[in-house]
Amino acid sequence: MSHDQPTGPDANHEPASFLERTFAEQRAPLTRYAARLLGDPDRARDVVQDAFVKFMAQPAGAVDGHTVEWLFIVCRHRALDVLRKENRVKRFEPGEVERVTAAEPRPGRAIEQAETHAALLELIGRLPANQQEVVRLKFQNGFSYKEISRITELSVGNVGFLIHTAVARLRTEFAAQRP
Repeated sequence: MSHDQPTGPDANHEPASFLERTFAEQRAPLTRYAARLLGDPDRARDVVQDAFVKFMAQPAGAVDGHTVEWLFIVCRHRALDVLRKENRVKRFEPGEVERVTAAEPRPGRAIEQAETHAALLELIGRLPANQQEVVRLKFQNGFSYKEISRITELSVGNVGFLIHTAVARLRTEFAAQRP
């Protein structure tokens, strides 16, 4: 009976299932994040693929305990490399709205939620790029200030300030839109 040692990013899990699970869980959030940075879903998919290739090449235990954060950092660096190569940094487009889908038993409620969601996304799209990035990392991806700090290479205090400023602005502008 052979007892093969697991290899790859997480020696505590079977490598293939860990990689497959991580890819399945993180592909969409990473692609959304990269698409926001690049303004192009096709290039974003390439960047995410590059991040996973680098992930698979990591020695056992190298990213254990902070896999998701590591993937976002690599993805961000790769996206910024792509932008640098193009010699331009693209700001987020004002009014970009993500598709909202939800199975809701009461259609009126679903429409109201979709309109609120779309209005908030439009307001987020008007924020400065650095505020957009930290707000999306915090509220769409659920990262802590410390994790966002490591991903964006900003201080934890700066991340907190950007999020606080952005949320205050969003609150004020959203309230002004409502009768």
